[in-house]
Amino acid sequence: MAATALQLNPELVAVECYQTKVQELADVIAHHSARFHRIALGHLSNVADAEDAVQDALLSALTHVHQFRGQAKMSTWLTTIVINSARMKLRRRLTAVQLALDETDGQQDLLKDIVSDTRPGPEEAYRVREIAETLAHATSRLSPTLRTTFQLRHIDGLSIRETADLLGVPTGTVKARVARARMRLKEVIKKSSRKA
Repeated sequence: MAATALQLNPELVAVECYQTKVQELADVIAHHSARFHRIALGHLSNVADAEDAVQDALLSALTHVHQFRGQAKMSTWLTTIVINSARMKLRRRLTAVQLALDETDGQQDLLKDIVSDTRPGPEEAYRVREIAETLAHATSRLSPTLRTTFQLRHIDGLSIRETADLLGVPTGTVKARVARARMRLKEVIKKSSRKA
């Protein structure tokens, strides 16, 4: 008789587990919403696209919340979804501009409406490209471990704790790796500037 009383309804347990995950997701969204927007904006450089990417990510997270296994914090899981959503949005945006340029058939007014020239001047473009090439070269000289840690922390904008959770290492390890990566980047950039 006592064994019967302890039996749990598997469907009820599954529903409660799902509801718990949905509530945890809602809490994470409420607490980290501004950071999600900042990360998406950093990838897309457009407020409207960033908002769309975050909305797509949140919808995707809600749709697939049952797949969250709890191996990392839910905020880390959701941050990864936001980053992937922003990258997908960027790919779609680049494809749409290429298609629009290819399909104008002499409709110059339509082309002006689709693509506005917001590019920087030639000097600024050269300076930005030179800095980006120098940083890309210096970053490529980092070990894969340092490069990944540096990218998550400084390029993707994750906190030290989130980076640690995503990599599965202690926060002190992340701090040390970021410090080593910065030191190595400074060395490589100094050497390359001396040669130039």
